[in-house]
Amino acid sequence: MKSINAPGTDAVELLQVRPRMGQRGYGAMLLKDLLRNRYVYLMAIPVIAFYIIFYYVPMYGLVISFQRYSPGLGVAGSPWVGFQYFQQFFSSFYFVRLIRNTITISVLNLIWGFPAPIILALLLNEIRSAPFKRTVQSLTYLPHFISLVVVAGLILNFSASRGFFNDLIAMAGGTRIAFFQDPRYFRPIYIASEIWQQAGWGSIIYLAALSAIDPELYEAATIDGAGRFRKLTSITLPSIVPTIIVLLILRMGQMMNVGFEKIILLYNPAIYETADVIASFVYRKGLQEFAWSYATAVGLFNSVINLTLIVTANAISRRVNDTSLW
Repeated sequence: MKSINAPGTDAVELLQVRPRMGQRGYGAMLLKDLLRNRYVYLMAIPVIAFYIIFYYVPMYGLVISFQRYSPGLGVAGSPWVGFQYFQQFFSSFYFVRLIRNTITISVLNLIWGFPAPIILALLLNEIRSAPFKRTVQSLTYLPHFISLVVVAGLILNFSASRGFFNDLIAMAGGTRIAFFQDPRYFRPIYIASEIWQQAGWGSIIYLAALSAIDPELYEAATIDGAGRFRKLTSITLPSIVPTIIVLLILRMGQMMNVGFEKIILLYNPAIYETADVIASFVYRKGLQEFAWSYATAVGLFNSVINLTLIVTANAISRRVNDTSLW
């Protein structure tokens, strides 16, 4: 083989040899990194395997949304029907109600639920007593670890006609309310329970971002005569804005995936008008009525909307303030 610098080596050979050298160098660097961080990669294998097995492999099943699927015929043998189930969903009575409920609950949860962990983290950051701070953190983290079945049971029991909430209303001279027989009360109860359950856990990442702020910034602000509120608006909040934006983008990608587990545990036909969302509809159609193709088509439509939202939010964020996921 000719040397790169040997006489007679033309430009074509240079272009062919240099990329190969670059690839070998990159491969050596990758191998060196794998060996150096082998234990980290070993710990990542179960996580990667989980996502591959339960998220990527099942994507093959999306083809049944374009078929009249029959378990006896299988995916390969079921007849193709094209967009029949999508058209059936778009023209059904449930379409408008499901879209309205899903968007309404998601937007309300975003408006009230997204700022809650930020506010909690800012309040915890201002606490100077370490024991009191740890106690508050533990109490606010605890609801996240309670099973959804237990949480739903507590909500149903407290909201019953002879439950705790109605006892308080009766003590105040009011009339007892059938909370889960009136569609008007489902959304406030659902949003309040989400904030109670997730605010403490969600504040962890914001507390981590707050701990990374340089203390010298606060010292300089104190010398300049800034008070706590001025430090909050001029130092604390601007410092955690990138974290807030990244989490907001991720939240946008889940806008149409309302926590249907809790909804399924709480709702009933009397409140379908405001409680029924796309995910709960897919559950009923797919697992209770065995309309697998129809349920898959609805789920695929929901996933496409989520993908569109997260890509749009990421593009807007990158254009506005140069902060994005990719």
